This record gives sequence, structure tokens and C-alpha cells, in this order.
Amino acid sequence: MSSSSNGATAARMLRHQRWLQRLPGLATVRAYRRDWLRSDIVSGIVLTSVLVPAGMGYAEAAHLPPIFGLYATIACTFAYALFGPSRFLVLGPDSALGALIASIILPIAGTQPERLIVAASMLAVLSGILCVLVGLFRLGFVTDLLSKPIRDGYLNGVALTVVIGQAPKLLGFGVDGSSLPAEAAGFVRGVLDGKINWVACVLGVASLAVIFGCKRWAPRIPGILVAVAGAAVAVAVFALDRTAQVPIVGSLPRGLPHVAVPWVSLQQVIDLLPGAIAVALISLADISVLSRVFAGRTRQQVDRDQELVALGAANIVAGLFQGFPVTSSSSRTAVAESSGARSQLTGVIAALCVAALLMFAPALLRTLPTAALAAVVIAAAIGLFELRAVAALLRLRPSEFLQSIACFAGVALVGVIQGIFIAIGLALLAFVWRAWRPYDAVLGRVEGRKGYHDVSRHPDARRIPGLVLFRWDAPLFFANAEIFRDRVWRAIAAADTPTNWLVVAAEPITDVDVTAAGILRELRDELKDKNIGIYFAELKGPVKDLLVRYGMSAGLIAERTFPTLGVAVDAYLEQHDVEWRDWDE
Repeated sequence: MSSSSNGATAARMLRHQRWLQRLPGLATVRAYRRDWLRSDIVSGIVLTSVLVPAGMGYAEAAHLPPIFGLYATIACTFAYALFGPSRFLVLGPDSALGALIASIILPIAGTQPERLIVAASMLAVLSGILCVLVGLFRLGFVTDLLSKPIRDGYLNGVALTVVIGQAPKLLGFGVDGSSLPAEAAGFVRGVLDGKINWVACVLGVASLAVIFGCKRWAPRIPGILVAVAGAAVAVAVFALDRTAQVPIVGSLPRGLPHVAVPWVSLQQVIDLLPGAIAVALISLADISVLSRVFAGRTRQQVDRDQELVALGAANIVAGLFQGFPVTSSSSRTAVAESSGARSQLTGVIAALCVAALLMFAPALLRTLPTAALAAVVIAAAIGLFELRAVAALLRLRPSEFLQSIACFAGVALVGVIQGIFIAIGLALLAFVWRAWRPYDAVLGRVEGRKGYHDVSRHPDARRIPGLVLFRWDAPLFFANAEIFRDRVWRAIAAADTPTNWLVVAAEPITDVDVTAAGILRELRDELKDKNIGIYFAELKGPVKDLLVRYGMSAGLIAERTFPTLGVAVDAYLEQHDVEWRDWDE
């Protein structure tokens, strides 16, 4: 065979490999094992029992008709089966996004169902495009902006918002309100005005009790399915929708969702974009964490960037099939795993079951009371609360506790999007503050311990006469360079003997910007006027390169840097007549 033929074959194999990397579902089909089939089918049927009430309930939480939660579920599940690298991660509508979606689309589209649906679908498309771009350009690190305290604060705020928003439906009445305070006030007024439908209230509270009871005492029983099926049967048998005016879901349209491009005006796209960024951030953070957790359990390597591409594709497809934004679901993924799922065929089977329900038996869901759906959403929202984690922050790190509380308060009182960005802003300010005024230390020798240690923490540490060992625990940049110079002079002034050398322990200095380099040159000249030499120990190679680029002589830097503090001390002792005993020798 000629070399050109070998090259063409190698090129085809490379293209084929790239396709399999971008479409992991095809790779799963090629490697599928026959003995997985039974487990996947059984798991898919079990998963269906959770997907249907969850999809409908979270659509209600987003102020959308329940049927569109099923549309989103079907579309995103098929898309993730093709693009997703995880074997059984489950995507779909989620309680963590319901309140966020509502807070975005209600001010833009009002309360008209048609406009809400189009706005929600476009929100899914926009957030999906952002997720795909993040994955393709390997920008997944942006999710690091959402630290755990911020995520906990967000989840607590969302959980409270969802519980308050669904509480009236649990009791059988509705309220108008676009914010948590307004919904809470409407709920209290409804209770005081006697609007509670006691039959609906019993159904809702009983559904909630069944869900929590099964979770606590019979976790293998699908409590959500038992609760909603029991409530629907009770309504149908006793005609409670007519005799007791119990609010129900009503008739669902028969058939599958069709492709419908969500056409909105350019101004609405601009208005939706900040919300799309917030949805993408939350979804990316959720799937990144959940994917790693379940990959660790199954000892499976998952491509993080492909996971983000798959999330984006799932959202785009959901938006094009009349759905709304989706994300990964820990509860539904756990159901798939515990029921024996072996591959993404589990999700495909579940989506086919949901589709069959809509095509052949949508009337089965007609008598489902909205109080039962509210119970499903409230149960999920209660599971979102992270109270112990936030309480622990107060003891462990008060500054991060304040970030979490700020995010919670912002989400609950100002708005979900505003709360997220307020918290991110506070986190960035806290980071800048720590870098702006970092910790610094003068170092000395401690008897019986190797290395050089902070004299403020070890008062018995010995300092070498004429030598100041100074450590700066941060990058040097425009905001802290003057502080660095001031603290150097303070360390020199505090020395017991006149200073000959200043050695900066530079290992923590990971960057130096142009402003800081100028300050270093000025400091060098000021120290020279005082007959004090400035030297660096453990200065990183990339930082040396930066200093040379800023105009400092490479030869001078080489003369002024030492590989370790110990070498710097030895060099000082060789040049100066100093009595010094090293305890470790």
C-alpha cells in the first residue's frame, strides 16, 4: 500500500474519531452490550414515573403550562443521549431553574401563555448557544465564579422562592405576584380571606406526606408516582374537580411537540441575554459538579467540555421543540443509577414512554390536581435547602458566610438574576481585597524546625543580623504594589540591626504587572541609596521573563535571584562577617 493511501486512511480514521468524540451516543451504540438491554429498559420505565410529574411540576414553577415541561423533557433527553458523554446522566426541567426562568420571562412577556412560551423557548436557545460556545472554546472554568457559598446561597433563595410560590397552589388557590415579597403577601391574604380549598389542601398535603414518607422509609418505592397517581385517581373517582372545585391540570393536547423557531424581536433577545447568561452559569455549574460525582462513582472518565456542549445542545433542541431551559437533575440521575441503568438508552426509553403517553393516553393526566404538582415541586425545593452548610460557614469563614447570605437575600428579595450577580460581584471583590492587602511576613529560624518561619507566629525565631527575609503572599499588581513597598520599609525599620540585604521570598508571587515592575525599580533605587541590596529567592521562571520584558536586565536579575532561601542566606553569610549558628547543621 502506498504512503498516500496510508495517509488518507489515517485522515479518515482521525475524522471518524473526532465525530465519535463530538457524538458520544454513536460510540455508545457501537460498544453497546446485549446484556445491558434489559436493565436499560426497566430503568427507563422506572425513570418515566419521575420524569412526567417532575416535568409538569417544574413547568408550573416556571409559570408555564405543564405540557411544555413534557416537551422539554422529551427533546432534551434525546439530544443528551446523542451528545452527552456520561452513560446515564439525566437532564430535564429542574426546580433550581424554575424560579429563575419565571423571573426572566415574566417581565418581558407578561402573563400571556403564548408569549411566555416563546420567550422561554428563546431563553433555552440562547443559554444553549452560550453553553456550546463555552464547551467548544474550553471555557468551563467560568463556572468557578460560582463558589460553593454562592451556590448554597442561590439554592436557599431559590428554594424559599419556590416554596412560597407553590404554597398557594398546594392549598388550592392562586395569587398574583412577580417577586417573593409580593407572593408571600398574596399567600397570607389568601389564607386570611378564606380562599383555601380544603379538599385540594388535603390532596396536596397528603401527596407531600407520601413523597417524604417513601423517601424516608421506602426509598425503592417511587413516592412521586404514588402521590400524583393517587391524587389523580381520587379526583377522577369522586369527581372532585366538579363537586369540590379542585383545580386540575385539565386536558393535554394529544401528540408530540413540533419544531417551532421561537421568533422574538431583537429587543427581546437583548432583554433575554442577561437571563440566558445566568441560566447558563447555573446549569454549567450544576452539570459540572454532578457529572464529576457520578463519573467518580462509576470510575468513568468524562470530557468536561463535551459535557457542556451536550448541555447546550439539549437546551437548543428543547427550545426548538417548544420547551424551556433544562439542566442536570441529581434526583432523576440517582433514580436512573439506582434502578440499574447501563447507558443513555435508559433516557431514550423514558423519553419514548413520555412520548407514547402524549400520543395515546394524554387523558390519563387530565384529573391530576395542581395541588399534587405543587407538592412535587415543594418536595424538590425543600431538598435544595443548604442550611447546615451555610451555618458552618459562619464558624469556618465569616466572609464567605456573608457572600452566601448576600446571594440568598438578593435572590429572595431583589430577584434571582440580580442576586446571582450581586453575589458574584461580592466574591470578586473579596478576592481583590485579599490580593490587595495580602499577608506578609518577616522570616527567621526556629530551633528544631527546617526552613524559615514567620517571626510573628514564632517569637523565638532567630533573625540573621543585617538580613531581612521578607515574604509576600500574593501576585504583585497595580493595586498592591505601593503596599508592598510600604511593608518592605516597615520590615526594615523593625529589624534589630541595620539592614544590608533584603531578600524577598518570592515563591507566592505568581505575577508582576507593569505598574508593580515600576514600583520595584523605584524600590531598588531607594534601597540602593540606603546601601541596602534587594534580592529574590525562589522567583518563578515566568515572573523572571516578565521582569526582563519590562526592561530589567536579564544579567542583573540573574545576579539578584537565588533558587532557595537557604542559598540566599549562605550567599549573604559568605559576603558579611556575621556570627550565625544554624541549629539544623
